[in-house]
Order: sequence, then C-alpha cells, then structure tokens
Amino acid sequence: MSIAQLRLRGRVWPILQTAIAAVAAWYLAKLLLTESRPVFAPIAAVICIGATYGERRQRALELIGGVVLGIGVADLLVQLIGAGAWQLGLLVVLAMGVAVVLGGGPILVTEAAVSAILLVLIEPTGSGVLPGRILEALIGGGVALAISALAFPQDPVLLVGRSVQSIFGELGGALGRVGDALETRDPAQAEAALAAVRELDAGMRQFEHALGVAHETARWSPGRRSARPELVRYSSSARHIDYAIRNTRVLARHVARYLRSGGDPPEQLALALRDLTAATWALAAALDEPGRGNAEVRRLAARAASRATSSFEGARELGLAEIVAQVRSTAIDLMRAADAAAPSSGTEDEAPSEELLLELFEDEHSPSI
Repeated sequence: MSIAQLRLRGRVWPILQTAIAAVAAWYLAKLLLTESRPVFAPIAAVICIGATYGERRQRALELIGGVVLGIGVADLLVQLIGAGAWQLGLLVVLAMGVAVVLGGGPILVTEAAVSAILLVLIEPTGSGVLPGRILEALIGGGVALAISALAFPQDPVLLVGRSVQSIFGELGGALGRVGDALETRDPAQAEAALAAVRELDAGMRQFEHALGVAHETARWSPGRRSARPELVRYSSSARHIDYAIRNTRVLARHVARYLRSGGDPPEQLALALRDLTAATWALAAALDEPGRGNAEVRRLAARAASRATSSFEGARELGLAEIVAQVRSTAIDLMRAADAAAPSSGTEDEAPSEELLLELFEDEHSPSI
C-alpha cells in the first residue's frame, strides 16, 4: 500500500461525512427556504463538520456564530458602502472587530472574516439577503452537528485508547532507557530518557483533551452512550498516569545525576527498572482489556519496589536513596492507575502511600499458589 493510500485510508469516513453534510444541508435549505441557490448552507456544514470531527461541540457552535456574524455585518455594510477591494478590506476589519468586541475566540473571529468575504464575493450587489443567508448558516451548522452526533459519531473509547496507549509507549520506552543507563553506567542514556519524558507533557494534554471530546461524544450521541463506563475508567486513571509521568521524569533526573557523579548502581536497581517498565506495559494492557484485571501490574510493581529497596540496603548513599524513592513512588502510581481503571473500581478514598507499599511488599513476598 502506497503512502498516499495510507494517508487517505484514515480519512475516508470524515471525507464522506463532510460530503453527506454538505448535500443534506443544501437540500434542507432549498426545501425550507425555497432558495434557488442556497450557497451558505453547504459551506457552513463543511466548516462545522470539520470542527465536530475530533473537536468539542462548542467549537462547532463558535464556528456557526462566526458565520452568522460575518454574514450579518457584511450584508448590512455592503448596502451602504458597496463592494470592491477597499470595501472588502474594511468589511474584514469590521467583522473581526465586532467578533472581538463580543468576546469571540480565534475561531469565531476568523470565521466572521471568512463569511464576510464570501458574502461580498457571492452577493456583491448587497441585495439585502441577510435573513435568508443567516438561516442558511444555521441550517448548515445544525445539519453538521446532527450528522456528527447521530449518523457518524466517532468511537470515543477508540479515541481515548489510542491517545493513552501512545503515552504508555513513550513512558515504557523511557523507563527502559533508564534501566539501560543503570546497567551500562551511561548518564547520556538517562539524559535521553529525561528528554523523552519531558515531551510526554504534551501527550498528557492530548489525552486529557481526548477524554473531554470522548465524554462529550458519549453524552450527545445516543449510539455512543454505552461507552460511558469505559470512559469513566480512563478518567479515573488519568490523574495517576500523570503522576507516574512526573515521577519518571524525576527518576531519570536522579539517575543521570547519580551516574554523572560516578555512582556505581547495584544490579538489583537495574532489574527494578525492568520490572517497572513491564508494569507499564501491563497497565497498558489492563486499560485496553479490562477483563485482564490489575494483578499483573500489582505483581510487577511490587517486585520493582522490593528490588529497589533491597538494592539500597547494601549501599546507603543519598543519591541512591533518591532513585529508590522515585522507583517506589512510580510503582505506587502505576498500581493506583490500575486500581482506578478496574471495572469494579469504587469511589473509596485512596490508601496512604505507606499502606500501599506494605501491600506491595506483602504481594511480592507472599507464597505463590
């Protein structure tokens, strides 16, 4: 399959959805308004369907507002000053200025200008088309919202799952590089892991945005309301995933500093990082397949905390203590994320960290059945 085909494959449905919205808006405007040339209805539908795909509903409503505002300002002023190059520039300034005064965001301000331009180019004579064109814009926006919510709503669980799995891929890779740095005594690898984890802040913001869009889709789309329990699982674990990212960032920084100072990390510490990496992969699987539970995450996190603690018992150094503390904290974050994402998770208060550590060690040292 060629690169062009791969690019097109993921966008076929959005393109078809946009085309359907444009055609439906044109026919509905023609039916309701008896307009021989309902230009603005399909234009508004295309603009707004682009906002509803992967964006929040208020973005689409803001676009509709911008379209209506731009048409209104342009129609009123074209009748007074006519149409031409300098009039076009003045209309753009006025439409954008009114949008700013009304407190509109960047999307509304831009769409006000675009709609003013379109009206001048399509109706240069200023024939008093204000009511009909505004109704067209409302019809087009309404069709876009209806189609995106009812006919072709995106899968909210898939949207959130892809976002969080991308985070786990980067987080697990960074923890693996920290483990490699400890094994090879290479501070440069720890620095590389630190740089990678710092970039996860953007990924976390995207995850939180995806959660917002997904909850909105599940709330407004009847066919997607069954996804709400799954989205609650993801939302419950989001805070702990964020904590795990932060603690991994501090962990990588401590390891880099320790290795730069000539520290000689115990072998058990590198093994603890391997377990922490595996616990991250297990958490990714537990979120993706809730039936698998969090037992594997707990087991691996317990072993990581146990190995990190035992590595400190033979070499009590301050730099090593900092690393061990971060391994334990990250292990707790992963376990709490898994507990929060469990299908049977309740709303009970979180156990204190020391109590969780005790549970980790009990899990690690309990006899296997």
